[in-house]
Amino acid sequence: MRALIQRVSRADVQIDGKVAGEIGKGYVVLLGVGSEDDADSCAKLWSKIRRLRIFPDENGKTNLDISQVNGECLIVSQFTLFADLRRGNRPGFSYSAPPELGNSLYELFVEMAKKDIENVQTGEFGAEMQVTLTNDGPFTIWLDTEEF
Repeated sequence: MRALIQRVSRADVQIDGKVAGEIGKGYVVLLGVGSEDDADSCAKLWSKIRRLRIFPDENGKTNLDISQVNGECLIVSQFTLFADLRRGNRPGFSYSAPPELGNSLYELFVEMAKKDIENVQTGEFGAEMQVTLTNDGPFTIWLDTEEF
């Protein structure tokens, strides 16, 4: 599983010109599910994300996690995080999970987040979406469960 996490001061996702999800301070998580991922991958990735200490404390040091700042979370499915560009310039997606697996693990990941974060918003799996955000810092983190 792969995730691009952006610390934001605000964000929203729109589908067909309508806001599907909107948050204030917190994380935008662009989530990619790979063909080899499973429920353990979800748990491993969410555990790492919820414990990230990337919010500033009273001294300006990045010492606080999302729960300590009452942060919110916008989770958007993004299979393109598994794009393969080793040959040529047109991405291949053979390492992305098939839609049924991708959707079920995306939904599981969202449910895990909802157990820890009061306001979790989402896009719609498989939909064309427009994500708007104000990156705070800017602060962007790349995580891949194959690397931890």
